[in-house]
Amino acid sequence: MNFRVVLYVLGGLLRLLGLFMVIPLGVAYYYGESLTPFLVSILITLVTGLLLLYYKTDEEWMRKEGIAIVALGWLAAAVFGAIPFMLDGISPLNAIFESMSGFTTTGSSILTDIESHPKSILFWRGLIMWLGGMGIIVLFIAILPKLGVAGRQLFRAESPGPTEDKLKPRIRETARILWMVYFVISFLQVAALLLAGVSLYDALNHMFATMGCGGFSNYALSVGAFHSPLVEYIITFFTFVAGANFALYYRAIFIDKNLLFKDEEFRFYTALTLAASGLLTFLLWRDLGTNLPDSFKFAIFQVVTIMTSTGFATTDFNLWPESAKMILIIVMFIGACAGSTGGGIKVVRILILLKHSRVELFKALHPKAIKGVRFNNKKVPDEIVNYIVSFVVIYLLVFLSSALILSVLGMDIITSVTASIATLGNIGPGLNVVGPMGSFDPVPPWVNWS
Repeated sequence: MNFRVVLYVLGGLLRLLGLFMVIPLGVAYYYGESLTPFLVSILITLVTGLLLLYYKTDEEWMRKEGIAIVALGWLAAAVFGAIPFMLDGISPLNAIFESMSGFTTTGSSILTDIESHPKSILFWRGLIMWLGGMGIIVLFIAILPKLGVAGRQLFRAESPGPTEDKLKPRIRETARILWMVYFVISFLQVAALLLAGVSLYDALNHMFATMGCGGFSNYALSVGAFHSPLVEYIITFFTFVAGANFALYYRAIFIDKNLLFKDEEFRFYTALTLAASGLLTFLLWRDLGTNLPDSFKFAIFQVVTIMTSTGFATTDFNLWPESAKMILIIVMFIGACAGSTGGGIKVVRILILLKHSRVELFKALHPKAIKGVRFNNKKVPDEIVNYIVSFVVIYLLVFLSSALILSVLGMDIITSVTASIATLGNIGPGLNVVGPMGSFDPVPPWVNWS
């Protein structure tokens, strides 16, 4: 392991993080809040990043250095990103939990009285979520290609699929395109929210959480605090957009305008969203007596925000019937599309697994037949199928193990199961103790740390 390479790159990431802290510093100045939390945080982060320039080297990166950079990069971002929270009076453990939840776009929070915190702190809380969603693209497309083949293998491991989303011959050009798409859609959402009567501060905060598929709101009631169906539908739409493949948008705009609806993953993603929303609408209308327009509004909002791992809430779905909760748990597992900022298993993996199961059933009935899995009219290599099967098995094993550990530590079964899904799939809220109107604050500290 070449630690000089690792430390030098980490220094660059910290310097970039320190520069981004200037933005919430400006917010603090505008609202007349204390500048100390961000001045101190900027100083510590930038000085640490500059000290790591000592390890500058032109040596080639190997795969193990790349893995270390990614793992330690997320950890360093979470630790240094937690400094403003600590200086706001949040305990170090809780501050790191909040920061890690933000950067990984999980959206699970330990804050109970959200509105009591300074606007600049809440703005930073949202900004790191937007950076986290963008950071996946930056780390795995812009930085890691320096590793050559190892970097590409690592990118594929992070966002596996039947094909690579390489838009241009050079990976850096691809990264710039994806940044552009991400930024343009973010801008459009802010504009839509402003037209709907939302303040610029609230619009930016909820754009951060939407585009990063994270769900941090600066209100305890989340999106429900606006009491506006129009705002809810705007956020639903952009959350759905953020849950699809960003590279697909570029291709649909500049290469083939029909490509969006030709893509099997996007069609399946849309079909799952509509089917789950329709069934949930019926259940809310039947079991709660809610009128159909409100049932549909609640249903499609929660299905989209939970499936994309955003985790917004407009109502306490803890109070919904068990059948409705089961639908939400199922879409928690499925997740968003590959190439998006969403979490979960990912739609493309579920689709390929279903195709693989159908092929295996066909072979059982026709032993001499030669048939493979096809995706977007191309054969999926057997190694990709095997990798996806392995990934899903490991994902389920981690889920079961963590749920078991949480239950052993004294949490009820529903909280244990949904907290495990919520954190593993970067969803945010679960059910019961960690429900949409609750937080992870009542959870024992050693559980949050795990």
